[in-house]
Amino acid sequence: MTPRSVAARSAHRRPATTKLRGTRGLVGWLFIIPALAFYAVFVLRPVALTFQYSLYEWDGIGPSTWVGAANYGRVFTDPDLFDSLVNAFQLIVFFSAIPVVLGLAIAATIRRIAQSRLALVARTVLFLPQVIPLVAAGIAWSWLLASTGVINQLLSLIGLGGVTRAWLGDFATALPAVGMIGAWVLLGLCTLLLLAGMSKIDPALYEAARLDGAGPWREFVSITVPSLRQEIAVCVTVTVIAALASFDIIYISTQGGPGNTTMVPGLQIFYLAFSEREVGTASALAMVLMLLVIACALPIQWFAKDGNR
Repeated sequence: MTPRSVAARSAHRRPATTKLRGTRGLVGWLFIIPALAFYAVFVLRPVALTFQYSLYEWDGIGPSTWVGAANYGRVFTDPDLFDSLVNAFQLIVFFSAIPVVLGLAIAATIRRIAQSRLALVARTVLFLPQVIPLVAAGIAWSWLLASTGVINQLLSLIGLGGVTRAWLGDFATALPAVGMIGAWVLLGLCTLLLLAGMSKIDPALYEAARLDGAGPWREFVSITVPSLRQEIAVCVTVTVIAALASFDIIYISTQGGPGNTTMVPGLQIFYLAFSEREVGTASALAMVLMLLVIACALPIQWFAKDGNR
């Protein structure tokens, strides 16, 4: 075959190839458009409307008044609104740090006894809070932590009656108590995610470490934790978002009290919009909360990606 005939045949094939690629691109867009439309209607449009409402003083019914960035200024100058943001960041310690650290330890332990029945029971019990509705969990823990609840009864039985109190009604313990409820809810999810990540680690790495004389702690620090970088990032991202956007457990257990000790942005937005009819301020706080969630989540994702390069 001469070079001229090869060139002619290639030129003949190009339009067909281009047409096929164009058809595939069109089919791909047909699959994507419904999802994009759903996202635009139910995510982007509400965000845009929330930003629009945040620039007005509005009670949700009557005429609105343009106030510009005044609502945002109030978010950072009003002690009640700003303290709700501070409380949300304090909850990160309970919602994120405790479940991830304990989840690593528990997952490593379950991995070592993976063939026993105890491992199956432990996975089931730990994941149970994810199955229970959060409203039911909040009610149950409200009973347990009440002044006459099971927790105080057990403390009295072992001679610690002096430390008993209404854990969710005390100014000093209300926020940590709510945080421990959140840690209990999220522990099972973090444990199972980390356990799934551990199942992908090559066993040969552990065998080589044992041949070199490494003990369980050295294996955990040098092999397990570095290999779970992505899984840890996912757990931290999910739990941090859960802390910043917390609502249901706190609404059921304390409703933001005592005082504003356990008030968080999600609950504050609810009260501002539906109880106090301050839709503009509620929208401004919602926008600030969204930006804080993004600002906390993006660095975690970048950190996980940089570690895998």
